[in-house]
Amino acid sequence: MLKLENYIGGELVQPASGEYLDNFDPSTGRVYSLIADSDDRDVHLAVEAASAAFPAWSTTSPEDRHDILMRLVGLIERDLEPLALAESIDNGKTVAIARRLDIPRAALNFKFYATAAMHSANESHDSVGQDAINYTLRQPLGVVGCISPWNLPLYLFTWKIAPAIAAGCTAVAKPSEVTPMTAYMLSKLCIEAGLPAGVLNIVHGLGPKVGSAIVAHRDVKAITFTGGTATGEEIARVAAPMFKKLSLELGGKNPNIIFADCNYEEMVAETRRAAFANQGEICLCGSRIFVERSLYERFKKDFVENVSGLKVGDPLEADTDVGAIVSLPHFDKIMSYIDLAQKEGGVILTGGKQVRLDGRCSEGWFIEPTIIEGLPHDCRTNQEEIFGPVVTIMPFDTEDEVLAYANSVRYGLSATVWTENLSRALRVAAKLESGIVWVNCWLLRDLRTPFGGMKDSGVGREGGFEALRFFTEEKNVCIKVTN
Repeated sequence: MLKLENYIGGELVQPASGEYLDNFDPSTGRVYSLIADSDDRDVHLAVEAASAAFPAWSTTSPEDRHDILMRLVGLIERDLEPLALAESIDNGKTVAIARRLDIPRAALNFKFYATAAMHSANESHDSVGQDAINYTLRQPLGVVGCISPWNLPLYLFTWKIAPAIAAGCTAVAKPSEVTPMTAYMLSKLCIEAGLPAGVLNIVHGLGPKVGSAIVAHRDVKAITFTGGTATGEEIARVAAPMFKKLSLELGGKNPNIIFADCNYEEMVAETRRAAFANQGEICLCGSRIFVERSLYERFKKDFVENVSGLKVGDPLEADTDVGAIVSLPHFDKIMSYIDLAQKEGGVILTGGKQVRLDGRCSEGWFIEPTIIEGLPHDCRTNQEEIFGPVVTIMPFDTEDEVLAYANSVRYGLSATVWTENLSRALRVAAKLESGIVWVNCWLLRDLRTPFGGMKDSGVGREGGFEALRFFTEEKNVCIKVTN
């Protein structure tokens, strides 16, 4: 059985413990590979390798970094099919979405930051009246820690490491132990691309052993993390006393607000996609759907009919719409929330049950796309992140009412607004407590824009030049001009 090894100092190496963890195929429920069960010894070796590589890499020109990263882009694009297949098997997502979204975006992340680093600029200030010139230097931080989640494995892994190494930092990165395969494949591509040894180090294993060791290591200058809010809180508790820079992209409970004057057909199609893409396992999914009362009954009928037609099936089959849930513990969590919703008075309009398939996927973890109505906005089902193919719908009468519903949760990651009234769109977008607001669309991303959430959805912003600046230390230089 394939053993996924760590990538440290430019080489694939076994974990110090010599132990490995089981890696499951969610669509079959069976172990199909083994993951390095690493610990603080492996993290220490990775930090040493990154520290040794930093002086040369930080002084490598942006043009030379660009050329190396673009070789990596070419290799990801070359291996689109095997990477997409691996992502589907490892995560349970359909191979179609991995082929269309995950792997192309991973390549684009490297391409964007390889280019952006060549166009970053520093400010200067002519201090008139003081006979001085001030300018800003932005210098790479050093060794940084990158910890990514299981839902969009290579997509979000590269979203962190690409700006880090493009900015001149070296990285110790931990992919999720639930979905490590494409990060392992990436390590081989880094070797093939000629990425200098130690610039990127990938340590596999459990969060409490590997992730915690990265966060606690004194020589790691910054942490970028995407994952659950509770884990983000623990990272902040450990890192803050050491004054590490932090970028935390955490949970979401995102509202989808539908006004009666929307483009109806487009709205229904995009609302379905926003609810159930990737089995609802995207932090940006619109899981709370609020519909203006005059449109509510029509929407409910059409949405239920539309969602009921989704095919839950083998992720490797071309006509499958909804694949497997990523792990058995997460499957159990989602089912527990469906049960909770009914106890809270919710009515299941469609879905709500485990799907049992025949053949290869007979032991896999599948759940029907689920729509629930009849719940108050402040119940647990509507307040807590479920992160699965489960949405709630409810009517509203006024803007103020729906804004109160939308902003009532502890999260503030994204929101979607459907209306053809420009004034209303601008007004509602300004009042929503969300880091991202999509109007008449969903998941339409320009990588130049800042990405991140408010409230318990995180700290800091990723994307664009925000990410490059995060991985640098700013220094003001003031020069007095003498006559």
